[in-house]
Amino acid sequence: MGLNQTSAPAIEPVSLEEIKLHLRLDSGITEDALLSSLITAARQYCEGFQRRAYITQTWQMWLDRFPVIDNIYLPWPPLQSVSSIKYYDTEGVESTLHDSNYYVDTQSQPGRLSLNYGRYWPTTALRPTNGVCVTFVCGYGDSAEDVPVKVLYAIKLLVGHFYENREAISQSQLYPAPISVDALLWQDRCF
Repeated sequence: MGLNQTSAPAIEPVSLEEIKLHLRLDSGITEDALLSSLITAARQYCEGFQRRAYITQTWQMWLDRFPVIDNIYLPWPPLQSVSSIKYYDTEGVESTLHDSNYYVDTQSQPGRLSLNYGRYWPTTALRPTNGVCVTFVCGYGDSAEDVPVKVLYAIKLLVGHFYENREAISQSQLYPAPISVDALLWQDRCF
């Protein structure tokens, strides 16, 4: 299985102004580029730890074949929608599975695709690898207000840690990330 992000979040869930306020930095601080990159790195760490998407983003999941069972589980909850399911025959010809063949479950976490009653996955002989591509949209929503508060706070704590500790481990801090960050994120971690 391969995963490719095709559309990154349009915004970060925590703004530069919020980070400056959290870190008690003077608004005249000229480290905006550094702080912005730390926000992105912290968000990516938190998303990776929880195996979740925060702000709306688009992904492609590549499978070698259709599943034997009726479900395809999609990573990076919460799932918002499925854009398409494409499959490629042994000659590389692309076909799109019509959405009347499957049901998109956005309530389960992780989200999933389930075959509708009386429907079957295509039996076309697929190319040996990456024969199926599911394109899906995930994330809590388009704005920071959609992201859980504990996630926002974990991102702020992690940015503060990164800002104060330019190295992963120092004598004063023996953890690559504060324990409080993992504690905030652990409760809603998706397995």
